[in-house]
Amino acid sequence: MMALRERLGRGLIAALCVIFVVHWIAADWVIRTVAEGQMANRLADDGYSLLESLAYADDDKLSFNRLRISSVYSRPLSGHYYLVKVDAEAHPSPSLLDFPLPVQAVGPEQQTLYHLSGPENRPLLVLSLGAVRFGHRINIHIAEDLSAVDHDITWIRAAYFALTLTILMAAIGVLSWDVGRALRPLTLVGGELEQVCAGRRQRIELDVPDEIKPLVNEINHLLELVARRLQQSRTAIGNLAHALKPPLALLFRVAEEPAFLDHPDLREQVQGQTETIRRCIERELKRARIAGDQQASAAFNPRKELVALKKTLRAIHAEKDLDIQITAPDASVHFDREDMMEMLGNLLDNACKWARRRIDVELAFADEVLLRVADDGPGCAETELAGLTRRGARLDESVQGHGLGLGIVADIVDSYKGSLQLGRSKALGGFLATVRLPLSR
Repeated sequence: MMALRERLGRGLIAALCVIFVVHWIAADWVIRTVAEGQMANRLADDGYSLLESLAYADDDKLSFNRLRISSVYSRPLSGHYYLVKVDAEAHPSPSLLDFPLPVQAVGPEQQTLYHLSGPENRPLLVLSLGAVRFGHRINIHIAEDLSAVDHDITWIRAAYFALTLTILMAAIGVLSWDVGRALRPLTLVGGELEQVCAGRRQRIELDVPDEIKPLVNEINHLLELVARRLQQSRTAIGNLAHALKPPLALLFRVAEEPAFLDHPDLREQVQGQTETIRRCIERELKRARIAGDQQASAAFNPRKELVALKKTLRAIHAEKDLDIQITAPDASVHFDREDMMEMLGNLLDNACKWARRRIDVELAFADEVLLRVADDGPGCAETELAGLTRRGARLDESVQGHGLGLGIVADIVDSYKGSLQLGRSKALGGFLATVRLPLSR
């Protein structure tokens, strides 16, 4: 979908362009109307001057005095013309040079303004006046060449167009700046959301406009709700595991009762299922110890977390003298801490179970996150590697566990659209797990 700023910008620019076109057309019409109005006033003055110059003769004819009107009407093709019609008799101006001016007849006490094509096909503005004098019907037609006026109007048009175009560009620039300024709070909210994802803050704390406050409040509410639900889930799992330990211990004691001596099969089933429950409880408690108390939204710092995880796993597997070597950057990665701790905890716990003494952990990130966990244990045959990521798959029943670790790791890797490769370590000779995760999802 088009960016909000781009959509607003396009809409405002389109509206400004429409306003500009309409305004320019209207202004052009006003300019021409005013110019022609001024010409019409001059033509009317000349027409009424001609009308006032009419004189009645004894032979019942009308004559008019050309001296009452400007000499421009006497110069040939001067651009200023008149045609006086008294009844059916026409008296053209000398400037017409016998050009048949196709004028329109008007009634008494009427006048009309219109355009004609005059000598040399030049555009003319014509004013026609009607009157009755001394019993004669009179039409006076005054015309003026529009070529010079059109030239001036064209220049005014160009100047006004350049001016309004400059104003339009300035308005677009100001509007673009104002749209960017108005949308800046959304950009700042996006920046704070990135910091929330990176774990550098737990909520959005910005003074935003009233229109954005409901969105920010809902996001903060959602962040708090998710963090609280995750914390409650982890706490509930830990509490449940602790609560089940006493009745589980009781079941162990019950299985040792003499009443079961006559039912060895039943006793074995009770002991086996009780042991399975105990292992599940221990596993959940161990996961809670690995995850710690930080919120799920916190960023993942490989060096810091792996050092803490190393201490935890050495305490869990205290029966072994494990040498865990860690190579990892001391920087934050934009991944959910709980997912990373779940994945690292299972991989390292699996390595601790099988390692004789040495475990190497390497984590690096550039274009992708690259994680390698290797141990010096017996390793795994290539024919058995494919089944290791199935939940419940175990290659050695003598080692404590439920075959869930690598399956959980595979699920997390798939959720990040990464890859998990299992094989043998060339350096240590034991098991090697390699995880690759893209930095952007």
